[in-house]
Amino acid sequence: MTPSDLPLRQRVTQYIVNLVLGGLVGLALALPYATRVRLMGWVVSRMVAPVAYRGRVRDNLTHIWPEIPRAQIREMERAVPDNAGRTLIEIYSGAEFKAHLGEGTLEGPGLAALDAAHAVGRPVVLVSGHFGNYDAFRAAVAMRYGNVGALYRPLNNLYFNRHYVRAMESIATPMFARGRRGLAEMVRYLRQGNIIAMLSDQHFGQGAALSFFGQPAFTATSAAEMALKYDALMIPIYGIRQPDGLSFRVVVEEPLAPSTPPEMSQALNDSLEAMTRKYPDQWFWIHRRWKPGSDDKST
Repeated sequence: MTPSDLPLRQRVTQYIVNLVLGGLVGLALALPYATRVRLMGWVVSRMVAPVAYRGRVRDNLTHIWPEIPRAQIREMERAVPDNAGRTLIEIYSGAEFKAHLGEGTLEGPGLAALDAAHAVGRPVVLVSGHFGNYDAFRAAVAMRYGNVGALYRPLNNLYFNRHYVRAMESIATPMFARGRRGLAEMVRYLRQGNIIAMLSDQHFGQGAALSFFGQPAFTATSAAEMALKYDALMIPIYGIRQPDGLSFRVVVEEPLAPSTPPEMSQALNDSLEAMTRKYPDQWFWIHRRWKPGSDDKST
């Protein structure tokens, strides 16, 4: 689909939104790296989030933690979009982001297994969530091993999506758009013995009814299905933002033992939940991960 395929009103709205957000990104990129990252965190948390995500963080938190203090909710309502804003401009910073990240960032109990798989050309499926900066691990892995394939969901705003995809490609390639063709291309890439990266933490209407923070969460099992079918190593991985707000630890967890797609996908949910409980402000609570009262698995 191209912008010309949209109804006029929708096309105009998307164009204006892209003009504003794209202009903001362009202005931020003119600033020194550390300044632009801090600024975008402030702008998104203080100006964008109150309008675009009003109540989303609070609703998700009170759904799974009814006892959470109001003071912590208010803190999270600022911290979560601050991290999202920082992540956005870091992705657009491309080479500067990778230079700031630096080589040798990878660590964790699964790093030796990842090294061994890459050395013999065994396919690897890296799985994370919208946590910390979800492109920090892709950048770190690409700097160590070469190309890293990734599946992405095209943005609804077609104008903004054009330069957002280019920004993600500046982190690592190849990129595969979600859909039948993109999935087929990614599977072909994986079967050739390469590394792919996936995020598995959004509501998926046709997914398995698994658990996340003790609540039903419909979850895609495709990552586990591919790992089992193509004898790929499947590893949870996270880019954890550090207290300075600018640097990261990229933690490679132990590979998951082969079992069934639902069991392995639940293990991924459990891994992300444990990481989020440890760093609660780094997960993107702005997503509609749970849909209370919905039992028809609709999206």
